[in-house]
Amino acid sequence: MTTDTPDMAAPNRPPPRSRWPRWLRRRPMETIATVLIAAGVVMLLQPFALILYTYSFATTLAGVVMFTAVSKFPE
Repeated sequence: MTTDTPDMAAPNRPPPRSRWPRWLRRRPMETIATVLIAAGVVMLLQPFALILYTYSFATTLAGVVMFTAVSKFPE
């Protein structure tokens, strides 16, 4: 009776490729979400344009929701 570990049973293979498109993976989407959050905060704090202030909360909220959803995506 031999006790093979999984490492000994299979040769070294690269990890399987993800089926997700490259632009839909976690890192680029997290970056976009972070930029949205930062843009929303800047829009909230600027004193010049009322329209930017009006949409600042929605922009920040969209970035937070996107970041929360994207954190579940594969690497």
